[in-house]
Amino acid sequence: MTEFPKTSQNRIKRLPKRGYYDSETIYKILDEALICHVGFVENKQPFIIPINFARVNDTIILHGAKASRLLKHIEAGNPVCIEVTLVDGLVLARSVFHHSINYRSVVLFGSGQTIEDDQDKMAALEAVTEHIVPGRWGEARLPNRKELNATSVVSIRIDQASAKVRSGPPGDEEEDYALPIWAGVLPLQEMPLSPKRDELMTQNIAVPKYIAKYSRKQK
Repeated sequence: MTEFPKTSQNRIKRLPKRGYYDSETIYKILDEALICHVGFVENKQPFIIPINFARVNDTIILHGAKASRLLKHIEAGNPVCIEVTLVDGLVLARSVFHHSINYRSVVLFGSGQTIEDDQDKMAALEAVTEHIVPGRWGEARLPNRKELNATSVVSIRIDQASAKVRSGPPGDEEEDYALPIWAGVLPLQEMPLSPKRDELMTQNIAVPKYIAKYSRKQK
């Protein structure tokens, strides 16, 4: 387990006791999240783009159309900030002021580069596919030459990162604990519902086991 150094960029300033800088905590959160938000600045205008991703060791993989403004920004070697948040529950206190949310979040900083080599590019696209639905890459049709040429793939090295986690019950003022108001935590989790068959399927194919048993929980 490695720990990211605390800097002016990644240091948790508000409620620092909730901060984590070890790669084990940070990577576990990243690996459970489906979507990240990437922040960048272009011509003094800030932008935030939601996008699916994958983590490969200490890098983040993104892909998209060649014309993507975000990917062009990264291909030029410019810095970005990436964020993910997992919501674990609604914290309901006796007072509105102390209501909160149980969550796990990561903010990381880095700059990236284009993945040009076809073999490396396919490996990166496999990582993204398997991050979203493990097992899918081995069953679905893989990108052809035209599709591969139309896609930009970048890797962003994680230079700085920190996680922030809130868990547990509400914390009320001492005098409020006697109030006749329900208090506690309403747990939330991301979970799949029953798969819906595409009506354009020409064959009666059973739902694959990796879809039927799909879960975002980390083992």
